[in-house]
Amino acid sequence: MADITLDCGSLLSSTCVPNIFIDKYMTNANGEFVKIYLYLLRCMDQSRQTCSISELADVFEHTEKDILRALTYWEKMRLLHMEYDADHEVSKISLKLPTADALPPAAPAPKNTSGSSSFSYTLEQLEEFQKDEGIQEVLFITENYLGRTLNSTDIQTILYWYDNLSFSTELIEYLIEICVSNGHTSLRYMDKVALSWKDAHITSVEEAKREHRMHHQDVYAVMKAFGITGRSLISSEVQTIQKWTGSYALSMDIIKEACRRTIQATGKPSFEYADTILGNWHKQDVHTLNDILKLDAAHQKSRSAAKSSDLSKRSCNSNRFNNFPQRTYNYDQLEKQLLNTTH
Repeated sequence: MADITLDCGSLLSSTCVPNIFIDKYMTNANGEFVKIYLYLLRCMDQSRQTCSISELADVFEHTEKDILRALTYWEKMRLLHMEYDADHEVSKISLKLPTADALPPAAPAPKNTSGSSSFSYTLEQLEEFQKDEGIQEVLFITENYLGRTLNSTDIQTILYWYDNLSFSTELIEYLIEICVSNGHTSLRYMDKVALSWKDAHITSVEEAKREHRMHHQDVYAVMKAFGITGRSLISSEVQTIQKWTGSYALSMDIIKEACRRTIQATGKPSFEYADTILGNWHKQDVHTLNDILKLDAAHQKSRSAAKSSDLSKRSCNSNRFNNFPQRTYNYDQLEKQLLNTTH
């Protein structure tokens, strides 16, 4: 093949990328992770030298979780160090000069940014993991629950929970048990549950049981408010409820009120309609039912004012036709004139 000539053109500025990063780090890293690292280098070249997780998420159209996974990977690779504030949020990122000595041996190579599939273990690492009696037991129990032999992807997923999410073997067993008991035998589904537990800082079986009870209570409460019987909620509906109770941090009283208004307006349960209501309430900082009453009152006042203004305009337009001087007629005189003209 012919050589390709590269022309830098008239670039006004540039970001320096160490050659060792390209030679030793970039080749084994996920492309999205590389983009984020390069963007951090670019930010360092700017005078402000500041950015945020949300800003990075917006730039790359990722979730904040995806950005944090990328940063965690580069921290494992010793190319940066993260510091946290009192709320356990990233407050500072210090980039380190990549060196051959700093490269961790046999580090897991990320494939993409989705859960356990972000990491891939070497054959030597897999053999080392499976020497652990606890891991052997977890794999054996999982095969019994699923009723089949685990493939390499299944094993990679379980090891990811153990090694990267720092789940104990007891917590992994409970995760598999609770998912299978609810009819979910897919490791991909279990992986999503595992990531949600990690985000919720769940580290023990007791905490997982507590979260599971709360989750089921929330789902049952919404189903009851909507009058849904005879079927289970689909995954997207459950995720919507989790958004209401998690991201929006709304109480169940407020969620039930949105469900009531949804039925009143549409005549049927609609998660999309209720989500619109709750999304608006979340934006308007609603925390109590009393907050909703205040919004209703303000809305009604606004509507009344608009209606009053509309009536005033109509009245004004109507009066335009009455502003002309009114004529008066002598009908007897008109009749005589008419008779005279006929003779």
